[in-house]
Amino acid sequence: MALTLVVFAGFYATPRHTVHYANTLAQALYGPLVLLHVNRASMFDPYALMAESYHQDELNRQTDTAAALYRLAEELHTQPTVEVATDLLPEVAHDLATRHHPALFVLSQPAAHPADSSVAQGCAELLRAGHFPLLLVPPTAPADQPPRRILIAADREPFNLATNAQPLRQLLALPGAVLTVAHVSSGVEDDAGCSAALRAVQLSGLTTGLPTPGLRGYTHESYAEGLLAAVQDTQADLVVVLARERSYLGELFHESVTARLLAHCPVPVLVLPVVAPTPAPVSASASESDHFAIAAQLTNSVLAGLAPAN
Repeated sequence: MALTLVVFAGFYATPRHTVHYANTLAQALYGPLVLLHVNRASMFDPYALMAESYHQDELNRQTDTAAALYRLAEELHTQPTVEVATDLLPEVAHDLATRHHPALFVLSQPAAHPADSSVAQGCAELLRAGHFPLLLVPPTAPADQPPRRILIAADREPFNLATNAQPLRQLLALPGAVLTVAHVSSGVEDDAGCSAALRAVQLSGLTTGLPTPGLRGYTHESYAEGLLAAVQDTQADLVVVLARERSYLGELFHESVTARLLAHCPVPVLVLPVVAPTPAPVSASASESDHFAIAAQLTNSVLAGLAPAN
């Protein structure tokens, strides 16, 4: 299945670089590319309390933006689709998802400080609320080659890929890709934690059909700094972060481990939404066996108490 990428486009150096990176990735995946331009991102319609004429003026100005975006598209080899909206609203994101079925939204790396608002920051905030997989591209990432050394940040906690993240296993299966699982522990070496992290990745299905990933352990008081050290040590050109629902909804782009990594990582970060595995049901036969074992122990104890003393 071809993976559609939606990249947030702009005309300054950083978003143009992100567009070219997304174009290279779309070519490697043989998937369609959509160039999307928005002025802002918001959970609420900013025009609700304004005169319709103001909104219409902005819509008229979008004509020039669309023309410039088509010229940008002509520089690429993927013949991308062009989309222009004044604002990225939840309903706009839903409409894009319905029409294009994107496997991934590609954005420029957000600002290092959350207080420094940007379009990328706002778009990332809105999209993570919808549990969309995200790829955040720093200006230091080479734009002319797809990732080859992929680092998967994992811990010992089991997980399953969210439904909309499952198609992105194709990205890890690109020709020549080498996968490494990185486990960061605080203060002490934890070989058991490393092996549990690798097993969690394998059981999730993320690497099914691929060679067994390498495994590296790192110790650091700061988990984010430990992962950045892992990026440098493995010379990774892509980091995969597993965004569990509890952090994905509340902390992803705020004062969290992931936020620090996203703001400072020198290579692209792929954020995959994951869910907790469904506990396996206890079979009736197993339950009956447990009851029989407990009953046998109690019977033995009673018999031992009734036995005459020597």
